[in-house]
Amino acid sequence: MAEERQTQVRLDELDRKILSLLQGDASLPLEEIASRVGASRTPVWNRIRRMREQGVIRAQVALLDAEALGLEACFFVLIRTTEHDADWAARFLAAVRARPEVIEAHRLAGDIDYILKVMVRNARAYDRFYQSLISEVRIQNVTALLSMEEMKATSALPIPPA
Repeated sequence: MAEERQTQVRLDELDRKILSLLQGDASLPLEEIASRVGASRTPVWNRIRRMREQGVIRAQVALLDAEALGLEACFFVLIRTTEHDADWAARFLAAVRARPEVIEAHRLAGDIDYILKVMVRNARAYDRFYQSLISEVRIQNVTALLSMEEMKATSALPIPPA
């Protein structure tokens, strides 16, 4: 699902500081970032531009509050299938990508083939999602786990040292 990068990008300490700040708040003004990392505007801007071009910075987005939007139910959906051919995989991928309720999807090693993270209003909304998915793609077994409490959630990646 994710495109593989040929080589790992080299980052120095200043790059890491900039990335750390941007992961915390991508709306920080350039002057603020430069001040916090102890560099001037132009070199910081050039580094940000370079890291965008290299694909290190993929996007800048707004993080929304699920509860404020009425999305109070988070389900982790474990999927097993006996189908593993390219046609089935393409249909499954298209079905998953077409559903905005699916906020993450992973192909796994082990007994479970796929896991989806699904955000919906309630159990009834999950059932509509489930019925729609299985009407489109043949699935051997689906197990839905309701998250009772989100204990940690972040979009920030750990930035490895040099």
